[in-house]
Amino acid sequence: MIRWGVARMTDQDPAAGSLAGSEKVLGERTLLVISPDFPAQDNRYMGSLFVKNQLESLKHHFKHVIVIVPVLFSGGILPNDRYCHDYSYDNISVYYPRCFFFPRSVSLPLIKNSQKFSFDTRLSAVQNLIEKKHLQFDLIHAHFTWPSTYIATRLKEQYHIPVAATIHEDSGWLKEEIQDANQSLVDSWRNADALIRVNRQEIPLLKQYNDAVFFVPNGFSPLFKPMDTRTCRLQLQVSLEKPVLFSVGDLIPRKGFSYLIDALTIVRRQYPNIICYIGGHGPEEKNLRRQIRDNHLEDRVILLGSIPEDILPLWMNCADLYALPSLQESFGIVQIEALACGKPVIAARNAGSREIVVSDDIGVLCDPHDSDSLACALVQGLSRKWDHQKILAYSEKYSWEMVVKSILPIYIRIIRNNRTHDPP
Repeated sequence: MIRWGVARMTDQDPAAGSLAGSEKVLGERTLLVISPDFPAQDNRYMGSLFVKNQLESLKHHFKHVIVIVPVLFSGGILPNDRYCHDYSYDNISVYYPRCFFFPRSVSLPLIKNSQKFSFDTRLSAVQNLIEKKHLQFDLIHAHFTWPSTYIATRLKEQYHIPVAATIHEDSGWLKEEIQDANQSLVDSWRNADALIRVNRQEIPLLKQYNDAVFFVPNGFSPLFKPMDTRTCRLQLQVSLEKPVLFSVGDLIPRKGFSYLIDALTIVRRQYPNIICYIGGHGPEEKNLRRQIRDNHLEDRVILLGSIPEDILPLWMNCADLYALPSLQESFGIVQIEALACGKPVIAARNAGSREIVVSDDIGVLCDPHDSDSLACALVQGLSRKWDHQKILAYSEKYSWEMVVKSILPIYIRIIRNNRTHDPP
C-alpha cells in the first residue's frame, strides 16, 4: 500500500492523531539534516534554499536542529566553498565540512556518474565532524539520495538513529539511478525508515526498494504573496502595457528554455508586444543568447541573470503568466511560488507539473520538447480571464506550514517504530 502522508493515516497507524502530540514526541529531540547544499548565512550562496525554508516551519517542533552540508574543497574557487561557513541562528546550527568528491554535474572522460561514488569522502567528513563536535541527535532527515541518504543510513547503522529521506532527484536523474543499480544507492533506499517523494507518480519506482514510501510535496516561502502588478512593474522598470511572461531556473538543457524561445517566435504573431523575462544563469546562456539573436527576439526575450531572493516575488507578480518549459521536474517549486502570487502556470507535462497543474483553473499543460504546443498553451493563457482568487486558494495547501503537517507524522512514526525494534 502506498502511504500518502497525513491524508492516508488511520486510527491504527502509529502516527495517527500524532500532530496534536508532536511537541511531546519531538519537543526535546534533536533533528539532524543532511543536505548537499544549504544557503550561506549572508545568502551570497543560495543552494537548496527550499531545505532552509522547510526548516523555518520544522524548527519549532524540535529542541535543536543540526544541519550538515559537506562542501567540495576548491580553494575558494567555487562559490559554496568561498561563502559557506559554519553559523547558527535560532535553534539551528549549520556546519560545512570540507571534503573531496567529483560533482555529478562535472563530466569526466571514461568515468560514469555511478563510478564517482568510489571517489567521495563526504561520509567520512560528516563522521569526523560528528565526533569532533560531539554532536548528538535523535532523528535524521536526508535530502537527495546521494550522498545524503547514503550518509544517513550509514549513520543509522553506527548510532541506531531512524532516517527519513526525501528523494528530490528529477525524473531523469532518478531513473538513471535505478538503471545503474549501484549497490550503495539501492541499500540507501532499502535501509531508510521512510522515503519521501515529492510527486505521486513516481512513488511506485521507490516502492521496489522500500514499502514505507510517502508523498509529501515541497512548499513555498511566505515571501511569495500577491502584490500589485502595476507597482511591481514600475519598480522593475517593466512596461505597463505589454503582456509579460516570466520564467526562472538554471540555464541548462533540461529546463527547456530553448523551446520557450522558439515558442515566442510563434506567440508574437498574435501578441507582437509580448516580452519574456528569464532569470537564472548556467552553461546554456551563450547558446540561448545566440538563439535569441538568430530569431530577432532581442527586444522580446531578456535574460536577467541571477535574481536575488527578495526580488524574485516582484518578478512573479509583474508577470501575466509564469512559464515552466522544463523537460523533467520532480516537483518544480517555482510553479507553486507563482501560484502563491496568484499567477497561472503554463508548463510542459513533466512529473512535477502534472502533480501541481491539475486543473485548467490554475494553468495549462503542453507537450514537452514541442515549441508549437508550448506556443499554443501560452496563447491560450494570454487570451483568457483568470480567477486569481481561485489560484491563490489552491496554492494554500503548498505553504510550508501545511506541508509540515504531513512530515511530522512520518517522523513520529519512524521514531516509534525504531523504539519498538530497539534491543532490550
